[in-house]
Amino acid sequence: MNNSEIDVYTTTLVSSFYHRQAYYLSLLDANELAIAKRFKFPQVRDNYIVAHGLLRETLARYVNVSAAQLRLTKTALGKPFLADYPELSFNMSHSGNSLAIAVAQQCQLGIDVEYYKARDTWAGMVRKCFAPEEAKYWHSLEQSEQGRAFYQFWVRKEAFVKADGKGITLGLNQCVVNPSGLKRFLRVPEACGAAQLWRIDAFSLSVEVMAAVVCDQQEAVLRFLDFSIFQESLL
Repeated sequence: MNNSEIDVYTTTLVSSFYHRQAYYLSLLDANELAIAKRFKFPQVRDNYIVAHGLLRETLARYVNVSAAQLRLTKTALGKPFLADYPELSFNMSHSGNSLAIAVAQQCQLGIDVEYYKARDTWAGMVRKCFAPEEAKYWHSLEQSEQGRAFYQFWVRKEAFVKADGKGITLGLNQCVVNPSGLKRFLRVPEACGAAQLWRIDAFSLSVEVMAAVVCDQQEAVLRFLDFSIFQESLL
């Protein structure tokens, strides 16, 4: 991997990895195991175990160490990183049965995946989380178009705040997606640098699942890879 590449691993069938759950469980550290035990619903717990097992398995391939030996830690604001390999940038998102992991070198990187579902709270969330330009555009749409448009903005905003590392404390209404060109930001908080330094790559995992990658490398090229390589490794 070179500095101009972002590897993106995706699946819409996390459950297809359940047969490897015992193996993934063996990879998790004490903190991950404690989190897994707190989930009340079995499917949520199982998805967490699979997602974090796949994350470890993915990262291990880049640094050439055992997945179980990776020391995953977080910044004070919750952004994950590898304690022994801070130059490797990565981010993960999962929603329902879908999962995406992005990996790159030495950049600010975020990814978000969202499963589309109808809501009656969109207007309130737009009022709270959208900037005036975004809200004006959203309200101008036909009602039948507003749902998908909401998620188009949402995945981009979430990916940005994850890339910056401050999460939603940054304020989703402070990172402003250009309604006229959804690949760019109109504004971002001053502490995050110039808006034009950030790029957005959006894609769909299925008709119902939207996703976006945000990073501060304008020349980066996305490579989409298949998690099935990990399934084959234990055959």
